[in-house]
Amino acid sequence: MTDEKSVPEKLWGGRFSEPTDQFVERFTASIGFDARLYHHDIRGSIAHAKMLAHAGVITAAERDQIVAGLEQVRGEAERGELTWRVDLEDVHMNVESRLTALVGDVGKKLHTARSRNDQVATDIRLYLRDAIDDLLALEGELLTEIANLAERHATTVMPGFTHLQTAQPVTFGHHLLAWFEMLFRDRARLREVRTRVNVLPLGSAALAGTTFAIDREFTARELGFEAVSQNSLDAVSDRDFAIEFCAAASLTMMHLSRWCEELVLWSSQQFSFVSLPDRFCTGSSIMPQKKNPDVPELVRGKSGRVFGHLVALLTLMKSQPLAYNKDNQEDKEPLFDTVDTLRDCLTAMTGMLPHIEVDATRMRAAAAAGHATATDLADYLVRRGVPFRDAHEMVGKSVAVAQRKGKSLAELTVAELRQIPSLGNYIGDDVEEVLSLDGSVAARNHVGGTAPAQVTAAAKRARARI
Repeated sequence: MTDEKSVPEKLWGGRFSEPTDQFVERFTASIGFDARLYHHDIRGSIAHAKMLAHAGVITAAERDQIVAGLEQVRGEAERGELTWRVDLEDVHMNVESRLTALVGDVGKKLHTARSRNDQVATDIRLYLRDAIDDLLALEGELLTEIANLAERHATTVMPGFTHLQTAQPVTFGHHLLAWFEMLFRDRARLREVRTRVNVLPLGSAALAGTTFAIDREFTARELGFEAVSQNSLDAVSDRDFAIEFCAAASLTMMHLSRWCEELVLWSSQQFSFVSLPDRFCTGSSIMPQKKNPDVPELVRGKSGRVFGHLVALLTLMKSQPLAYNKDNQEDKEPLFDTVDTLRDCLTAMTGMLPHIEVDATRMRAAAAAGHATATDLADYLVRRGVPFRDAHEMVGKSVAVAQRKGKSLAELTVAELRQIPSLGNYIGDDVEEVLSLDGSVAARNHVGGTAPAQVTAAAKRARARI
């Protein structure tokens, strides 16, 4: 049985005849994770107090007392001096209780014309808006590093892959700019999410609005919100913005995971295209020679937890009737962890990427080893009047000849190519340039192509787009 004397009085306990069971108190409390919202909760409360005075609900003197008290609570929290109490359940009640202890009964007036339902919805939106701004800045830094590295490697030839098989020659700079485009879309999505986050729910109260003559536009201006919510039921129960953020974060993590998969492959002895900086790798406890790409592996792995948070939030919301339900307390930990995980992964990639060492010789040799210019030979034949399907078949037979000779297609001499049935009549001395790696990449000289001049120009445009 719960000892009534050991349980402090609840701020909402007027209609209850017995104290909360101690297990239930721990089970339903959220202060263990929502204390991180204290800055946003206090910011929202200060704006609310100013609005109440503006609307004539409290006096200017009461407003000033409340604001001063909230600033004191904020200072205590920032210095680690505020004791977060489980019996007060959440960040809102902890802040309000401390405020009342500091300023007396006037602190009890702060909660006029609002509910924890619209209060927490406001806090989360303020928190996520700030988090998105931080993430946008990090993404901008990473985009800059990608563009810079791409420009440095505009002429570095490497194999382009499909099905992880050598397909056609590209440049490393061109490959990196594919990463740029992925992250650039991610950043645009995050900006769009921010617009839907930046809507004020405060003023919706518990679910139906308030009987007080509040000025929601005033509060919105105080907090920097671009709009106010248009339906009180939706405003207190909506978590679309959190789900949408996690969806955008999941796409970003998916892209980071793809990049990291390539870095793991490229840094292996089987590829040896790149070497990762030692400070972003670890060793083996048993094999002294090992240099493990733990950071890219961990970024790749962390994509799973972010995907899981997206599914968790979708599942959380899928069966909830209007309006607010206690289920929504479970929205914070997945959201917080998604923000933290994405921030850490972007930080890791931004720190690691500029310092990778590229083995251009190894990349070039790999591009030369897989008949990568076969399509160039087919295009060469088409320009000489051969239908593409016939050219495709002729080049396929040429590849078979090269393999029997133990050569790559580009290593066949003009004389050897002319000896291939049906092909010889179309082969000129200029075919050697067509089959060369440099000739292949240079030939794709259009916007979006892998020609070094185009890659250099694209990298410059990329920096201007950031």
